[in-house]
Amino acid sequence: MDMKSKRWLLLLLVAVVLLATACGGKKENGAGNGSSGGAGGESSNTSSSTAKAGQPLEITFFAPQGKAPMEENDFTKLIEQKFNVKIKWDLAPSDALTDRRQLLLASGDYPEVFLEGAFSRTDVLLYAKQGVLVPLNDLIDQHAPNIKKAMEEKPYLKEAMTAPDGNIYGIPRVNECYHCTYSQKFWINKEWLDKLGLDIPTTTEELYEVLLAFKTRDPNGNGKQDEIPLTGAPDKYVWNGNIDAFLMNAFIYNDNSKYLLVKDGKVDFAANKPEWREGLAYMHRLYKEGLIDPASFTQNDQAISQLGNREGDEIVGAFSSALIGYLVNVWDENNTRHQHWVPVPPLKGPNGVQLAGVYQGLGSFSFVITNKATEEQRIAAIKIADYLYTEEGTLFSEYGPNEGIGWNMAEEGELNIWGEQAKYTFERLEPEDPNKVRNDSWSLTGPKYMSKEFRDMFASAQDPLSPKGYETRLAQATKLYEPYAPAEYYPASAWIDAEDVDTAAQLTTAITDYVTSNMAQFILGKKDLEKDWDAYVKGFDGLNLDKYLEIYQKALQKNQ
Repeated sequence: MDMKSKRWLLLLLVAVVLLATACGGKKENGAGNGSSGGAGGESSNTSSSTAKAGQPLEITFFAPQGKAPMEENDFTKLIEQKFNVKIKWDLAPSDALTDRRQLLLASGDYPEVFLEGAFSRTDVLLYAKQGVLVPLNDLIDQHAPNIKKAMEEKPYLKEAMTAPDGNIYGIPRVNECYHCTYSQKFWINKEWLDKLGLDIPTTTEELYEVLLAFKTRDPNGNGKQDEIPLTGAPDKYVWNGNIDAFLMNAFIYNDNSKYLLVKDGKVDFAANKPEWREGLAYMHRLYKEGLIDPASFTQNDQAISQLGNREGDEIVGAFSSALIGYLVNVWDENNTRHQHWVPVPPLKGPNGVQLAGVYQGLGSFSFVITNKATEEQRIAAIKIADYLYTEEGTLFSEYGPNEGIGWNMAEEGELNIWGEQAKYTFERLEPEDPNKVRNDSWSLTGPKYMSKEFRDMFASAQDPLSPKGYETRLAQATKLYEPYAPAEYYPASAWIDAEDVDTAAQLTTAITDYVTSNMAQFILGKKDLEKDWDAYVKGFDGLNLDKYLEIYQKALQKNQ
C-alpha cells in the first residue's frame, strides 16, 4: 500500500471513531434525561448527574454553612465512599437558611436534594402541589427499610410524615428527647431561698411573695438592691425563655405556639379567654412591682448568659427557660454557681389550674427530594436518608464517625439518665484543641432517628449537679412536669388540607404576632386590661379567628 492510501485509511478510521463517540454520548445523555421523571421538568445537570461506570454519582445537597468546609467533613467523606456519590454543596448561613431556600425555589434553580431545608407542613404541601417535591412512598418502600421500620416502631411518625393525599414528601429529624417533652420550665435560686428561709413556691401567690423577697431582702448579701427577681428572653433567642411560657399555664393551657386548646375533640383558642386575661393581670402585677426584668422582652441569649455568669455577686433569682444552661455555666468543673438552681414544678393558679406545656418532638421536615433529581439520584438520596435512620448512621452523623473523638463505647458501670447500663459515652474523650474547628459530623443537619431508645444508650454522670450529669439533671427536672400534662392538646402530627395551606399560613402568622405583641403591651402596662381588653378580643374578628379555628379543627378530625 502506498503512502497516499495509508493516509486515507487513517482518516477513515478517525472518522469512524468520532462517529461512534458522538452516538455513544447522545445515548448516555438521553438516558439521563429520560430517568428524571416526575412533574416539573428534568434534571438541570444531566451530563454529570448520571454516574458513569465506576464513577461517583454527582448530587447537590442544600444545607446550612458550618464553621468548616463540608467537602472536607469526615462524615461527608464516609457517605461519599459508602454510596459512591460526589456531593456538591449549596450552603446558606444558618440564620438565613429559610430565606435562601425560598429564593432558590422561587427562582426555579434549586438543588436535587434539600438535606436540611426546614420545611414546615405548610411548605411541604405548597411545594408538593407545585410539583417541586417528589413523593417518596415508592422510594421508601423499595430502598429504605430502616425508615419503614421506624414508622412501624413509632406510629405517630408515619402519621406525621403522611400528607393528606397519602404521600410522604419529606423525612424529619426525630429527636425523642425526654427533657424536651416538657420544656416550658422555670428555675429558681435555691441558695437565695435558703438564705431567706423560704420554700420553693407551689402557687402563683407564693411565687409573688418569693420574688418580692428577692427584691427587698438582699438575698445576695451585698447591701445593695441590685437583685433581678425574675428574668427571661424572647423564645426566638432562648428556648421557652418568654415568661408567659411557664406562668400562663397556672391560668389556662399555653402551648407557646398557636395558642390552641382541645377539649372533647373540639379546637378552641386560649388567648382571648377570661383566664388568659387573669394570667396577663398577674404578670402585669409582677412587672409593675419591679419583679420582672424589663429586658425579658428584648434581650438575647448572650445577654442572659452575661447576667447569670457575671463576676462578683449573683443578681438573678428566677429564670424562665427549657434549660438552666442558658443562664449559668453548667460545664465548668470550677464553677459551682449553677448548683444553686433548682426547677420549680408547675404552679397552681388561683382557680386550681396547674398545667405543663407539652412539646411533641417533631419539628420541620429537613430532607426532601426535588423534581430536579434523576431516578438514579433519587435512589441514592433515599438510601443516604435511610442510613441516617440506622443507629450507626445517627451516631456518626450527630457525633462523627471517629471513636475516641466524638464518642466512646461505654464501660461496665457507666450508666444512662435512668441509672441503666449505657452503650456509648462522651467520657475519656481526648481534650479538644480550642484552636481547631472540628469537622467530623453533620451535627444538627439532616434527618436522623434519635429515638428514646437511641438517646437512652448514652451515659450521664449520676450526680445531677456535676457538669457531666447535666442530662441526668434535666431528666429529673422533667419528671416534675410530666404529671401535669393536659388531658388533650393539639397534635403535632395533624396536617392541614392542601387547599387551606396558604390561608392557614397567613392567619397563623397574623394571629400569633397579634397575641405576642399585645401580651407584651399588657404586661408592660402600655395597654390597660380594664380599658383595652375588649378591643383586643374584638381584634380577632378582623384577623378571621373563626376561619383559623375551622382549619385546625378540620385537620384534627382527619388526624383522629
